[in-house]
Amino acid sequence: MAGIGHNGGPNQLGRGWQRHCWTQSRKALIGKRMPIEVVRTRINRARELGLEYPQYASILLGSGRDVVGFLFTVDGLQLRLRKRLEMPDAVQEKLKGLERVQLMGFAPSGEDAEAFRAEVSHVAGVPFVSTAPEAEGPLGWSAARVAVRAVLDPLQLPSDAVVMIGTRDHEAQMAQAAKMARFIPSDAYFVQGA
Repeated sequence: MAGIGHNGGPNQLGRGWQRHCWTQSRKALIGKRMPIEVVRTRINRARELGLEYPQYASILLGSGRDVVGFLFTVDGLQLRLRKRLEMPDAVQEKLKGLERVQLMGFAPSGEDAEAFRAEVSHVAGVPFVSTAPEAEGPLGWSAARVAVRAVLDPLQLPSDAVVMIGTRDHEAQMAQAAKMARFIPSDAYFVQGA
């Protein structure tokens, strides 16, 4: 409990102490070099997620969590509506190759989210487990968090364990506002390691 004269602000020593403890614990557990078994396990997990190892390692270091899901925007899935919803073959193949990760998406504005979830699951050939309406244009930080949480809350997923795949700057800002593990541009995600 703070004493007389304390302004009620945050403990300035907390972050430094936490960082020190984390560093010491990691050194005690792993040593100076990471065991090759750990590296191999991480490389295999990156492959399961369709990520390059440096991207995956960066997400682990940044969030301290494994990736449990991908949240796709409509443009991020490169969907095209002609007479029916279409998805490029390369996108379908990449999605079908993912393992041990949940797929979620934003439904185009004005569409029923559940109907879109069923349709995109059918077109992709893999199940999408949650969708919510896509927010229109740039949003404030609070509205961006609410939009992302609308997809993640039904699954009780932490945002820092989910990667957003999209195309627009405001989508990257949404991911940042929601404190997601990472935002990856769609072209970079679906083209890499092709």
